[in-house]
Amino acid sequence: QVQLGESGGGLVQAGGSLRLSCAASGRTVSRYAMGWLRQAPGKEREFVAAISWSGGYTNYADSVKGRFTISRDNAKNTVYLQMNSLKPEDTAVYYCAVPYSEYDVAPRRYNYWGQGTQVTVSS
Repeated sequence: QVQLGESGGGLVQAGGSLRLSCAASGRTVSRYAMGWLRQAPGKEREFVAAISWSGGYTNYADSVKGRFTISRDNAKNTVYLQMNSLKPEDTAVYYCAVPYSEYDVAPRRYNYWGQGTQVTVSS
């Protein structure tokens, strides 16, 4: 069983940056694709970014492309999401989870969800 724990969220002004971390425990995730998703108030959960087990392939939602970067450190069993040029519409609870593959964007294709970390971007 994989347990995931997100951290790094907070309050930031528009245009600012945050780096989210997702630490895995219970078993290694070094051979799994990993992903970040988010859920804003009153909205459905949506895909943000995914990365292959090696880090050689990444995929982003159009809304974050060019501003967010997903990366991983398999030695630390940790996945990161660097978020730059943040906008108020990025405000959401951000979750990491394990997809069936790095190509999956539908939330139903993700398992082992963490508890989430709140990101709030003020205008």
